[in-house]
Amino acid sequence: MGQLTTVSPPDLVRTLGAVMLPPVVKGPIVRRPRAVTMLERLDAETHALTQMHRLRERYGPDPVQMNLAGRRMAFVLDPEDVHRVLDESPESFAPASLEKRGALGHFQPAGVLASSNEDRLRRRPFNEEVLAAGTTVHPRVGLRMAQIAQEEMDALLGHVDFAGELDWDSYARAWMRVVRRAVLGDGAREDEAVTDELLALRRMGNLSYLAPRRPRLRARFLERLRGYVDRAEPGSLAEVVARTPAPPGTEPHQQIPQWLFAFDAATWASYRALALLTDHPGAADRARAELGQAPDLPFVRSAVLESLRLWPTTPLILREATRETSWRNGTLPEGTSLVIFAPFFHRDDQRLRQAHAFDPDQWLQERTNEDWPLVPFSGGPAMCPGRNVVLLVASTAVGHLIGSRSFSSTAGLEPGRLPSLLSPFRLRFPLSAPTPA
Repeated sequence: MGQLTTVSPPDLVRTLGAVMLPPVVKGPIVRRPRAVTMLERLDAETHALTQMHRLRERYGPDPVQMNLAGRRMAFVLDPEDVHRVLDESPESFAPASLEKRGALGHFQPAGVLASSNEDRLRRRPFNEEVLAAGTTVHPRVGLRMAQIAQEEMDALLGHVDFAGELDWDSYARAWMRVVRRAVLGDGAREDEAVTDELLALRRMGNLSYLAPRRPRLRARFLERLRGYVDRAEPGSLAEVVARTPAPPGTEPHQQIPQWLFAFDAATWASYRALALLTDHPGAADRARAELGQAPDLPFVRSAVLESLRLWPTTPLILREATRETSWRNGTLPEGTSLVIFAPFFHRDDQRLRQAHAFDPDQWLQERTNEDWPLVPFSGGPAMCPGRNVVLLVASTAVGHLIGSRSFSSTAGLEPGRLPSLLSPFRLRFPLSAPTPA
């Protein structure tokens, strides 16, 4: 059996330009607001989806190979293969791809996502234990996280009442106060230096191996995190880190940058979810109706998941083949970087009736491999272990805003025809009367 098909030079150019280039331009690790808004106006995501459909129509369902400057890549085109790649991680398909190691090495060199399969065996269970990966509400700090989110949203609403609207900058500042308190402790509320240092390192990560390392800045940042773990403030994830046994080589404090990173992406997801709830008739009322069962808010949580389906914060899911793999019509060699372009599966209007519609109810039941692959937090054994704590905080924050005030939206979302890209940076939410009782 020979190797799988390699795309033609014209399709290589089109795929690089339409699919691979926009995430790089937007910023794979730290978003560039002007670039996101520009690509939104150019409808770049629609061009990417068109090219992915072209690949599937021309080359069939098997992964299709591309060679880029000596780097062998293969795009996954079939939903069954998405499940396979994610389910067979990390043994057959390592999460720590070359590109990912280069990007994440700037700020979390010993983080689980940048780890070899051997190191991953120690670090992944520690992450799952600290984050209580299998529970909707973290049994040790979940209630405290929800309380923090409500407190900071109340503080934000004081500004909103004065300004008459909610804007991106004020929301993002309030969100990061939530994140610092929830992850590091109340004493980190005003410690903007720790998240500013992470931001500077993540900006270097945008260029992966092409950017020079900043070892002094990284060491200072990681030492700050170690200090919060040593303090172990009650009710914080840092306390859980300090109290959780860790085998040698785990580097507990170096797992925290990825959690901060994941919470940062949730800024966009939760803010866009607010737009979905505001612009869809009846959605805000449905969200308010369940606030009495906080902190477990299934409908608001599903709205955040829909935000992530419609506008994935991680559009390119990367895996690296650890051995030669066999497919229907050929093989892929060891070392091939497999690419799952999440928007292609989330927005495949040839196969999904709700591709461009707000459909939160699909998240109100457990999803299995029998379902179409919707992978906002990746999937399989390498699924993001922080999924539930991120969704808990995001749904609490959005639910509290929706329950405390009535908003209108400048998003102008048209139900059933949602845009392929929505820049959160330009969104505003003017207050509208009356305020909910």
